[in-house]
Amino acid sequence: MEQLLRVMNFCLSGDGIGAGFSDRQSLESPFGCDRPERLFSWAGATASWPNRTETGGTRGLDDYFTRDFLNGIGAEIMGRNKFGPQRGPWTDLEWQGWWGDEPPFRTPVFVMTHHPRPSFSLSDTTFHFVSGEPADILARAREAADGKDVRLGGGVSTVRQFLDAGLIDTLHVAVAPVKLGEGLRLWESPEELTDRYHLEVVPSPSGVTHHLFWRK
Repeated sequence: MEQLLRVMNFCLSGDGIGAGFSDRQSLESPFGCDRPERLFSWAGATASWPNRTETGGTRGLDDYFTRDFLNGIGAEIMGRNKFGPQRGPWTDLEWQGWWGDEPPFRTPVFVMTHHPRPSFSLSDTTFHFVSGEPADILARAREAADGKDVRLGGGVSTVRQFLDAGLIDTLHVAVAPVKLGEGLRLWESPEELTDRYHLEVVPSPSGVTHHLFWRK
């Protein structure tokens, strides 16, 4: 059975922006923009949001996508900026990501970087720091995924890199009804991808519009 490379629950603004510029990222501002929760509040409102501390939450389409995040995934690939705000050689090996002692991935995670760093594990997630071309990193992730699919977690520049290499099989992009004005842009319009992908657009009662792409 073919192992797919999937982009899942990737959040964008209505003007195609997924984060602020990387020089604005910091420990206090992981997304490098004001009020980034405007992009992903749809997921946090669902009954299946993993950090929910109270009962309740919405059901339906948004909840399905939130619940599906771990389904069939055996490894994740992410860019260095998604892992943390450091640049250049690693000067603080105590920093182990934004997610605390219980990262949400529960699989091997391959962090793309030009600077080596030892692997480490937190709970049931192991982080590996790798360099190379996207196809080579994908091959390593597929081997670690043990027959399951690989999720491409982002950020925007990493998704664009894999898109340009023709490696992504399916994408789910959740577009929030807000505009950020400036930042890292995935697209000017989702139709830019329809030369390579089928596209189905599904609006949600939350105001988010889910864009589902699969390879032609």
